[in-house]
Amino acid sequence: MTELRGRAALVTGAGSGIGRGLAFALAAEGAAVAVADILPDTARAVAYSINERGGAACSIPCDVSDREAVRSLKEQATAALGDISLVFANAGATSFERLTDMTEEDVDWILQVNLLGVVNCMMVFLPGMIARHRGGHVCATASRAGLMPGLIPQHAAYSAAKMGVIGLMLNLRIELAEFAIGSSVYCPGGVATGMKENNALYRPQRFGGPKKKEEVNIGTHKAPRNYTPEQIAPMVLRAVKNNKPIILDHSEHRDLFEKTYHEAVMSAFDDIAEYERAEKW
Repeated sequence: MTELRGRAALVTGAGSGIGRGLAFALAAEGAAVAVADILPDTARAVAYSINERGGAACSIPCDVSDREAVRSLKEQATAALGDISLVFANAGATSFERLTDMTEEDVDWILQVNLLGVVNCMMVFLPGMIARHRGGHVCATASRAGLMPGLIPQHAAYSAAKMGVIGLMLNLRIELAEFAIGSSVYCPGGVATGMKENNALYRPQRFGGPKKKEEVNIGTHKAPRNYTPEQIAPMVLRAVKNNKPIILDHSEHRDLFEKTYHEAVMSAFDDIAEYERAEKW
């Protein structure tokens, strides 16, 4: 079981939404929290609130798609709180456009924030965690769109990035087991965060800069309810403590998964088995 109390934690994208909920929940569990966000003011506000409540937190601005910025994040977080042994790579960006309508900058932004942003955090923070050999845990935020790609229209780049996060974290779980470091991937299925409405407003200039709010089409597969970040944070931390590989937040999505993904894969296995039998392979 992973102990949270007394550890130093990092949460990216912690100025709002899921990251903010995780930062507050970690502080309530007795962890010191480095609150990282691309928006410095929101990060400062969360850290200030944690400290006002008697917790320990610092704020650090960071664009996770910039590996040098993540290296600086590690240096600043370690100087402020000590060795980081809990990493929540949560920062993300979304888009609801057809792939063929997206610019190269649009696609680069989605892939580099959502997938490479997680990779950057793992590459920067894990070597020190491994060298200390004192356990700890890494957790990345993916999405239901990565676990069940194809459910939400006009979401191809995002689904690809989030599916990559799932593969990354499940494979890292094998690599990290010998060092007693846990690895989890959280796949939100309906959390009220405001990311769809606001994230494009702070897109970095190298990806084309801020853009206007998009029209959002989430198809027919809507979550029966949206949790708040404060509601899902205890779910995530409970799973992290118990080193669960995959973390979900809507039990009713089981049937949807079986119908839209599991059945498709099983059908593909049936199809190739039939072919092999016919060809006598």
